Amino acid sequence: MGQVFKAFSVAAMLTLISFSFGVSAAEWKEGEHYDVLKPGFRAGASDTIVVTEFFSYGCPHCFTFEPMLTAWSKTLPEGVELQPSPVIFNASMQLHAKAFYAAEVLGVVDTVHPALFKAIHVQRQRLASKDEIRGIFVANGVDGEEFDNVIDSFGVSSQVRQSDARVRASQISGTPSIVVNGKYRVSARKAGSQANMLKLADHLIAMEQGQIE
Repeated sequence: MGQVFKAFSVAAMLTLISFSFGVSAAEWKEGEHYDVLKPGFRAGASDTIVVTEFFSYGCPHCFTFEPMLTAWSKTLPEGVELQPSPVIFNASMQLHAKAFYAAEVLGVVDTVHPALFKAIHVQRQRLASKDEIRGIFVANGVDGEEFDNVIDSFGVSSQVRQSDARVRASQISGTPSIVVNGKYRVSARKAGSQANMLKLADHLIAMEQGQIE
């Protein structure tokens, strides 16, 4: 299974390289390639530029996007941070959102986040119950009782509500989507590809930094 996941990662990176030629920075147009949120929302501290990734564990496009996004996030300049934010359109998505924030609370996002994607898209598990999700955590070194104490905690539930509020404020209708600093919404449909989403995000980050107009 690890080889399958690596194959997806390699394919995603090749896709990123293949789209290295496309719309130039000077050609990115508001309304055509990205949308301005009116009103926007406060994404983080005033001295930080936050790139919010809206995703769903059940979304195959998010699964292929994740390795690209992870590689890209390592290139972000100082003062810019990536904030994953699960979308919640139904009850199963709410459970998956709780799983993500439980992983954050337990400090195991680096291992559990990709494992949840892999379980659904490679191992073909539905992860439709708390017990199934618990199994993923335990398989990745989390004590079962610690998971039980966190998954329905006030802190996790609060994070889920905040994530849902961000989805509504961003008017997200599909995944994966990116919002730069609570102002600019980027989708693959408008940007032209997942690779272009990241190129456009770089452009919008530079705008927020005052490097370009």
